[in-house]
Amino acid sequence: MEENESSLPNASQQVKKMAYHKVNADQRTQGQYLDSDDLQATALELEWDMEKELEEPGFDHFRLDGAVQHHLGNSQSPDLDLEPIQPSASPKGRFQRLQEDPEYISHYSRQSPKSHRCSFFQILKVFCAALILFIFGIVIGYYAGKKCPSPPASPEPNSTHNYHEILKEIKAENIQQIYRDLLKSPREDDVDAAMKILLQWTSHGLEDVRLVNYSVLLDLPDSSSNTITLKNSGECFYPDGQQCSKVTKTLHSQDLLYSYAAYSAKGTLEAELVDIQYGTIEDLMRIQTTTNVTKKIALLKLGQSPLLYKLSLLEDAGFGGVLLYVDPCDLPKTTDLADKAFMVSLNSGGDPSTPGYASIDGNYRQHRLNLTTLLVQPISASLAKKLAFIPENRVQKDKCVPVQMSSTDKKIISLSIQSITTYKTISNVIGYLKGSVFPDRYVIIGSHHSSLNAYDGQEWASSTAIITAFIQALMLKVKRGWRTDRTIVFCSWGGTSFGNIGSYEWAEDLKRVLQRNVVAYVSLHNPVRGNSTLHPIASPSLQQLATESQSINCVEKTECPGSNVSSVQTQGDSDYFINHLGVPALLFSYEDINTSENASFLSEALFPMHAMRTEELDPSFKLHENIAKFSGHATLQIANEPVLPFNALDIALEVQNSLRVFLGEEVDASQLLAVASRLRDTAELFQSDEMRPANDPRERAPIRVRMLNDVLQSLEKSFLVQQAPPGLYSEL
Repeated sequence: MEENESSLPNASQQVKKMAYHKVNADQRTQGQYLDSDDLQATALELEWDMEKELEEPGFDHFRLDGAVQHHLGNSQSPDLDLEPIQPSASPKGRFQRLQEDPEYISHYSRQSPKSHRCSFFQILKVFCAALILFIFGIVIGYYAGKKCPSPPASPEPNSTHNYHEILKEIKAENIQQIYRDLLKSPREDDVDAAMKILLQWTSHGLEDVRLVNYSVLLDLPDSSSNTITLKNSGECFYPDGQQCSKVTKTLHSQDLLYSYAAYSAKGTLEAELVDIQYGTIEDLMRIQTTTNVTKKIALLKLGQSPLLYKLSLLEDAGFGGVLLYVDPCDLPKTTDLADKAFMVSLNSGGDPSTPGYASIDGNYRQHRLNLTTLLVQPISASLAKKLAFIPENRVQKDKCVPVQMSSTDKKIISLSIQSITTYKTISNVIGYLKGSVFPDRYVIIGSHHSSLNAYDGQEWASSTAIITAFIQALMLKVKRGWRTDRTIVFCSWGGTSFGNIGSYEWAEDLKRVLQRNVVAYVSLHNPVRGNSTLHPIASPSLQQLATESQSINCVEKTECPGSNVSSVQTQGDSDYFINHLGVPALLFSYEDINTSENASFLSEALFPMHAMRTEELDPSFKLHENIAKFSGHATLQIANEPVLPFNALDIALEVQNSLRVFLGEEVDASQLLAVASRLRDTAELFQSDEMRPANDPRERAPIRVRMLNDVLQSLEKSFLVQQAPPGLYSEL
């Protein structure tokens, strides 16, 4: 005991020395020095802290090692027991023992000061929590990006590469083979031709292909040909100009039967023949000032304006019949069609028995035998010359002289027209390639198939071969895992020759869905009508895209196609989508026509198939390949670009230019032209503030792009006219 007590002063001195050295070392490291008073105060504070720590509960049962061992050795001797060290006792002996026994720490480990320990654990907790949240966020982001569909992305650098990969698979020899396969079988009706197309599309990998049938009212030719008889001479002629006889009637009898106007009035009319040229309002006003036209027969040229519009003017003027022909000066120079008659349809569109609604079971039907009070008969240009009594000396070799009757000659003719009105089944082939991002937005590409036996066979096969070749090339890419963002709908329409019946009925049946979801229509109606001029036609919002699509061959060729894109009215099955749904449309075709405006709307005439042989016009099928690539590129652009490739400014410019041409120098036109000018300014602002940022991947927001596309999709719907004149566009 005495020995232990004597060691306490020494321990105290050692502690003070340790405190001094510690404080002195700390102050040296900080580059500062304390005076003696500060050093003594610091030592006292350190000793006081040490005493406070010894007052903690853990020291209440602390005993020296020697005392514990002695107690264990002789448990019966109470005098050897040591009292527990009191909190007030000096801790000097304990520090000495700590120095003498290195294993002392094994019996008692001193705790760190509470303030330092709490601070350390708080930092550790914050660090661990942050680390766990960071790891958890990475895991959530990884699986969310893996499982959730990504928003519409910006066009990848390889988008153009994908287009070229698809288009390079479209080859002229493939189109030629498809074309010949379609014409191998004997002549079939509409349903059989549709089934063959369905099987072809399915064989190329298009999964969702459907056959849609409608029972519609058709006006078919009678068993005997219509005739035109000159009362002055008694001569009788068939529509192609041949005189009536049994020998000529059997020759090309099918052509003679189908040289007629579907849905014309039936019967016989004997009246004076009146030359009204192209049947414009000016022509009618000129004739009516000198002639009473009531129940007369008009000699009318096809072209300049829609046929149905001109017939409506003649009907209002009181005419009873019409002989319709194409002026030799308007005919293509590369094809001799002067002695060929043709077919036209007087149906504005759809099944005549269900005007404005679909021909499905349960709907009311109107049995309409004819759609006009006029007796209408197409004739050849050679017969028109005979009726006009044009002498041979007026025909010049190097210069074409338009057909025109002498105003002094009066000719009485008898016109006899017969046809059969009956219900037939027509079929549409509809195939779907579902989009991966916007499956509820549709891009329609349409052709048509045979509707008339032995009359338009090669023409329809040309259109169908092109769309089939595009499907074949596209599905090769789809099989490797690639898809367009929007859904592509492939259509082959039936009943086109009788007034676009198949497309009208399908669209009327699904009008609400199509009006909301269809983005654009790419037409393949009569793609190769000639071989001299590429003639692209597009709605105003698609004119820029049509121009860009023509340049896809510039990589291989030094000269790019330089054809200007026209916005004139297109023909064919795009009619309903443009005029009733406000859908922008696009058409590429090769033609042989003059640049004069008289040649417009000549495609309304349907000539016999052997009069314009496809393989004579395009023996290498290179023109077919070009049309397939131009149309395919436009379709892929519309179906796959994040922002629709539409141009709002072109719509405003079209409105402004059309008003200037139509109104001319009228005084009251200034206010209307001022409104058109403001529309152009607004369109320019829209292009700069909305379109350009959306086309920048760094600024593109998926929701904003979707809203912008909906606006672009609805632009041309704003210019629909509710009640347009017959045959004219209901849209801009």
